[in-house]
Amino acid sequence: MNSYVNMGVGAFLGTVFVLMSVSIASEGIFHAPAPEKEGYAIVAEASSGDAAGEPAAAATPIAQLLAGADAAKGEAVFKKCTSCHTGESGGANKVGPNLFDIVNRPIASHEGFSYSAAMKDFSKGSSVHWDYEHLSHFLEGPKKYIAGTAMGFAGVKKETERADLIAYLRTLSANPAPLPDPAAAPAPTN
Repeated sequence: MNSYVNMGVGAFLGTVFVLMSVSIASEGIFHAPAPEKEGYAIVAEASSGDAAGEPAAAATPIAQLLAGADAAKGEAVFKKCTSCHTGESGGANKVGPNLFDIVNRPIASHEGFSYSAAMKDFSKGSSVHWDYEHLSHFLEGPKKYIAGTAMGFAGVKKETERADLIAYLRTLSANPAPLPDPAAAPAPTN
């Protein structure tokens, strides 16, 4: 055999020996046994109920939530939105469109704003409006409600907080839209 081949094989075997020795030694020195009790258990949330198998509570209709909503509290919630949206009449578009007079405005129709393809598709050519139901579902989880939307907001999960925000958005108008009848059945969405 060639001496260069012998040196190469010897170097390879020597490297493997050193790496295995270091691995065995470090395992002996730094060995940490598994804890008897987990420090933090990750529990997956059930989408149709809780872990005990009970059905999830039905969402309260937005009309009932708006009956007790507080626009002043909604103004505080709206501060989360101001990094991307303006709310004053004639306000500029930012990352998101101006939200003045948003309630009952056709979806994806604000002048001068470039909407995502998903939002344009959802709007069906401006035949769908931002009624209270659409606003509630969209604000709860924008990407869940309109898949592919460019809005990167996680959503307002708490029903009362969302109703307060919608009540505030309603006030951003020269002629606020009438509140829905809390006794009426919820309008179908899409």
